[in-house]
Amino acid sequence: MRTLTLGFSPCPNDTYIFHALVHGLVDTGGLAFRERLEDVETLNRLALEGALDVSKVSYHALGFLRDEYVLLRSGGALGRGCGPLVVTKGAVSMAELMGQPIAVPGRYTTAALLLRLFDPSLDTLVLLPFHEIMGAVARGEVAAGVIIHESRFTFPEYGLTKLLDLGEWWEAETGCPIPLGGIVARRSLGRETIAAIDTALAASVAHARANPGAADGYIRGHSQEMSDEVCAAHIDLYVNDFSLRLGPEGEAAVATLLQRAEAAGVIPCSAAPLLEVV
Repeated sequence: MRTLTLGFSPCPNDTYIFHALVHGLVDTGGLAFRERLEDVETLNRLALEGALDVSKVSYHALGFLRDEYVLLRSGGALGRGCGPLVVTKGAVSMAELMGQPIAVPGRYTTAALLLRLFDPSLDTLVLLPFHEIMGAVARGEVAAGVIIHESRFTFPEYGLTKLLDLGEWWEAETGCPIPLGGIVARRSLGRETIAAIDTALAASVAHARANPGAADGYIRGHSQEMSDEVCAAHIDLYVNDFSLRLGPEGEAAVATLLQRAEAAGVIPCSAAPLLEVV
């Protein structure tokens, strides 16, 4: 049995999606997976170093990975009403943030890319782990922060207010759902292996949806700091039909994001096909 390294985050949507895959509950086509759970920016950097065979990455990071990795059609986070938020303690408009420090959850995150596409002049960025951003904003260490994951549900507890929903801006700007993170596989694995991974991943998503509660122990084991309500809301927000398969609408959204990032000079151009031909 061939064993591949697999990276994903400890966030509830990822542990929900990957539970059946890593626990042998679906047909993997003779593949085994050795998982590594890290925050998304760490996963981005590990993939950029070529340290993982298969990994969840930010779509921003994908722009730097396309020559070595191919995007899979299943397992990612893409949808509507789920984009990063810009939050603050004192500012009342985005214009007030010009020249002010803004915390983002990593250089290669889609959150950082969306802020750049929204307004390139907002360039005084402070890189912080996503779970430290709200505290930094509340303490006045930065003027604002771009928050992701479960922070969408908990920022009012820090006395913060929302200035902008970058997902809503993206949807109004492009008409596309917002691509947040996708699953990539090393191109050198070969088409047959990549197809087997994608099929197994879709089966893992389908298993989770067909067996409510089956992954609860695994999910809660990696999200003990969250309440049950926030954990459930996290999964409901980030897991949807696009997680099962991107489909034409999802693929178009990813292509649009990468094209705009290329045009803005944020990512390098690439002639490599984004997805394997099926």
